Amino acid sequence: MPAIEVGRVCYKIRGRDAGQRVVVVGMEKEGFVLIEGVMGKKTRCNILHLMPSPKTVTLGNTYTKKELKEMLAQ
Repeated sequence: MPAIEVGRVCYKIRGRDAGQRVVVVGMEKEGFVLIEGVMGKKTRCNILHLMPSPKTVTLGNTYTKKELKEMLAQ
């Protein structure tokens, strides 16, 4: 089981968004992922800046910002 995978809830531990919960929504080239957080912006992030939590969420092909906020609030 990989620690960082699509749908994994993580905490940002570095950068200006440190301390926020985010969801991995896509994989990039080696060492980078696409994340989306409560603020609703998709960004590219180094996996060294993330601490994975044991929680995962199921993301479909499409999801709304409201659904993402509800998933992160749980």
